[in-house]
Amino acid sequence: MSVIAIVSQKGGSGKTTLALHLAASATHAKRPACVIDTDPQATAAAWGDWRGDFLPLVVTSPPARLARTIENAKKEAEIVVIDTPPHAEAAMREAIKAADLVLIPSRPRAFDLHALEAVADLIALTGKPAFVVFNAVPSGATRQIAEAAETASRLGLKPCPVSFGERADFHRSSAKGEVAAEIDANGKAAGEAAALWKWVARRLKATAG
Repeated sequence: MSVIAIVSQKGGSGKTTLALHLAASATHAKRPACVIDTDPQATAAAWGDWRGDFLPLVVTSPPARLARTIENAKKEAEIVVIDTPPHAEAAMREAIKAADLVLIPSRPRAFDLHALEAVADLIALTGKPAFVVFNAVPSGATRQIAEAAETASRLGLKPCPVSFGERADFHRSSAKGEVAAEIDANGKAAGEAAALWKWVARRLKATAG
């Protein structure tokens, strides 16, 4: 089993969107997945309720019980994705400690990039492989992404080669308990989610090897 932690100090960075699309993509690839929602707002869990009986599985867990929840998830899941709350260092620390791979979603804007500093400090202490996934990227923002990647690199964080654009399908699908590919399988949002999963799957394989 592989564990992916989605962490960020900044609210609205796209953690839940990333977590749900990764888990759904893994499940579609015949690798059963579970999302563990550690955020008191339980946004991922609400999405799971709207989704009904369709996989991936979504469960809630306080950070103090995260290790036990992961153990229980092993019975049903091959991939575990941990969705964490913002402004919660203890929750982030527990998720990072349990993870094989850490993803840090961030909008490529100054205030969002500034929030990477606290996460970078936690990553440095653990030595876990971690990558910044740029989210809600405006169309044609090539230079903005390049500058954001430089900022992340200065903090010792690697930029993920896959980013999520500002796509209506991400928002529309979440409100229905779905993912972008279930709204429009040929859309740009679905393509970005698929590309991220393929990259993550390769990273996990390399880590396991």
